Amino acid sequence: MQQCLQRKVIHPPTAEPISTQKAISASTMNIRFRKPDSLAAHLVVTVASGLAVFVFAQLPAITLQAESPGVSHLQKTVSHAMESPMGEAPFSFNKSDYQGDLTKLPIGVFDSGIGGLTVLEAILSLDAFNNDNLRPESDGRLDFANERFIYLGDQANMPYGNYAARGKEDYLRELILKDTIFLLGKRTFESSTATKPRFDKPPVKAIVIACNTATAYGLEDVRQAIQKWDIPVFVVGVVEAGARGVNELISPTDAPATIAIMATVGTCASNAYPKAIDRVTGLAGKRIPTVIQQGSVALAGAIEGDPAFVKGSQESNAATIADYIQNDVKSLVETHRQSGAKEPIKMVVLGCTHFPLVEEEILKAFDTLRNADSNNDGNPPYQQFVSEHLQVIDPAKLVAKELFRRLATDRLRLASTQSSILQDDAFYMSVPSPDVAASLKTANGDLTVEYKYGREIGNLNLEDTRVVPMRVEMLPESSRKLIQNRLPQVWKRLAK
Repeated sequence: MQQCLQRKVIHPPTAEPISTQKAISASTMNIRFRKPDSLAAHLVVTVASGLAVFVFAQLPAITLQAESPGVSHLQKTVSHAMESPMGEAPFSFNKSDYQGDLTKLPIGVFDSGIGGLTVLEAILSLDAFNNDNLRPESDGRLDFANERFIYLGDQANMPYGNYAARGKEDYLRELILKDTIFLLGKRTFESSTATKPRFDKPPVKAIVIACNTATAYGLEDVRQAIQKWDIPVFVVGVVEAGARGVNELISPTDAPATIAIMATVGTCASNAYPKAIDRVTGLAGKRIPTVIQQGSVALAGAIEGDPAFVKGSQESNAATIADYIQNDVKSLVETHRQSGAKEPIKMVVLGCTHFPLVEEEILKAFDTLRNADSNNDGNPPYQQFVSEHLQVIDPAKLVAKELFRRLATDRLRLASTQSSILQDDAFYMSVPSPDVAASLKTANGDLTVEYKYGREIGNLNLEDTRVVPMRVEMLPESSRKLIQNRLPQVWKRLAK
């Protein structure tokens, strides 16, 4: 316990700093074409992690993450979580909390920021099942009415989508494990300046990774860690749900289709969505679609209200949310046009949980570009490359359904006569620790870009951020307005 109370000033890391301008200007585009060859001719079986995975021979093995030199450090994080039996040390939890009936425990949800609240909104709003017989039919009652949730937004370390591009994939994976350990444990701080932690947050019975980048890079790490910890907690991720959403909208008789993934640079670089879509549609015996990706460095940060990405801040490259959307959409469609593709984009997957907050703006950008007659000749150059009736896939709604089914299957769902041990939903966010040197913080108190992306993996006794209760007034005004206007169920609980 003593180590939790010691103060230690945190100084700059020795790694080479990353410039803010470089962080903002980078972008990623990935295009994959798939031929509708005979399924039988190319089907092979690959065994990975004890599971038989069916893939096409010409495709890479379908995994959501790859081994890296930092894997031993990640194993250290997993072991460290159990070294403090009572869960009092940083990044640890009490395994004894997972004995007996877990039904009345809340459900944990985490994201790099507020984007995961779109997933929580979908969960809280779901009415897709009969609450009495559990059949897939609406009964006029919210499916999670009795459940309670604990939400974590890792604001201090966001955006997650840029870590891999900075060569910090292992550090990102460590952050994802730390988020998981927080939800499993009881350790929080009352405020950023509190002198000691408190231990009154309940553990959770299930975890939803409400972040595409975290799912792409950390889902298997989390599942393997939970298996090693030997606790009866299941994990749901958003990428798998998004791929199933694509599959549901593709008919076996459909003409060739192009699916556009709009996500962070990190999610696109992982190729998690193309791999998952290939797998799901291939196993369904459907024509494997063309998948194109647009990685955005700045949009998630701009939605969060991060000064590094918002026009009006001191950063010269900052722009408006509308500017970022317009640029990303045009870059996506232009690259599709230059590729020589014939079929239009028919579906757009919102591959970042922040993006549903600006779904209307994204659709407007596609529509504007499709109808723009830039040559003034009556032939809009992009019209044939964007479908007139664009379908949008928000994985959040599919995650909500999967969560319900898993709770029911694992007999962890609260019955109508039961109540959670948590009276109200709880919201938390990370903030920089007061022990971080002032030179490593921006004018508004955030971690600098140089420090954030310069940290190294494995220092598990160092807390340069703290998890504190999320309060409405702590969020940027732009974020508050988006939540209030577009996430009514979340807002009602957050503002309570």
